[in-house]
Amino acid sequence: MSVESLNKQRVLHLLDTIMRGDLEAALSCCTEDVDFLTHAPIDVMTHMGPRHGKAELREFWQTVSSRYSEFRYKVPQIIADGDEVAIYLRAHFKKRSNDRIVQFDMAVFYSFRNGQIAQIREIIDSYDLVQQVLEREIGPLIVGAGMEAE
Repeated sequence: MSVESLNKQRVLHLLDTIMRGDLEAALSCCTEDVDFLTHAPIDVMTHMGPRHGKAELREFWQTVSSRYSEFRYKVPQIIADGDEVAIYLRAHFKKRSNDRIVQFDMAVFYSFRNGQIAQIREIIDSYDLVQQVLEREIGPLIVGAGMEAE
């Protein structure tokens, strides 16, 4: 089996463990100094700030698990090149507060070191995600009352 095929399987295994809520199994896929960064508005979604190391990543995943009760995902595309894997992911999370489904697209980039994930970078359609989480249109908030969009 090629390194690329193995690393694709490792990423899919990581996603499966996270979706099942088995955070310790997910963390076992990562290096001790795993570096996580998601490109999202952390002023609105404070839990999505940068994380370094397993303890901080565990805290992030625990926060997500406390807010959402069900997780599903689809990976329409996965590409690997050596120790780098990129995926296009469609996620569906069910909010604990009111059972509403939040669905969003993201691109995730993983880097491996010695067979473990050392770096995770997520790029999310954060405009759409924030609207779903807040359950309201945010365009007027961004533009401001009485101002016109350029």
